[in-house]
Amino acid sequence: MAFVNDKNVLLHQNAANKDEALRTIANYAATLSITDDADAVYDAFQAREGIDKTGMVDGFAVPHCKSDAVKDAAVIIFKNEQPVEWPSLDDKPVDIAMALLIPEGEAGTTHLRLLSKSAVLLMNADFKATLRGSNDAAQIAQALNEGLGL
Repeated sequence: MAFVNDKNVLLHQNAANKDEALRTIANYAATLSITDDADAVYDAFQAREGIDKTGMVDGFAVPHCKSDAVKDAAVIIFKNEQPVEWPSLDDKPVDIAMALLIPEGEAGTTHLRLLSKSAVLLMNADFKATLRGSNDAAQIAQALNEGLGL
């Protein structure tokens, strides 16, 4: 079974800002049964955002949370219809977030592995072009699974 499937891809979103995007991702994690506590996941995202920026370059961000509220490690892709202000390495707004949700007990293993693989993926022009150019959830999920090697 693939680590990421098409249900993990949120397309055509209309978040007005970073906080709304993170709230949508947390709520969706509850819908997918990744968590039973969307508020705890949202709070964990916000706590991480308070440490350092999760915006990368070219409109991509990798928000991530470690929480006991997360049952199983997961990745949710969030594509917004318009870029929103999001502290990033290139000071540009973000419209695609690759959210990592990690159980607290996997903080030193799964979390670090996913984070490093995600950062490498977002330096890959072909992967970024696929994420940016496709509105096919299955295609995006496949590209992510291949890129993460999971």
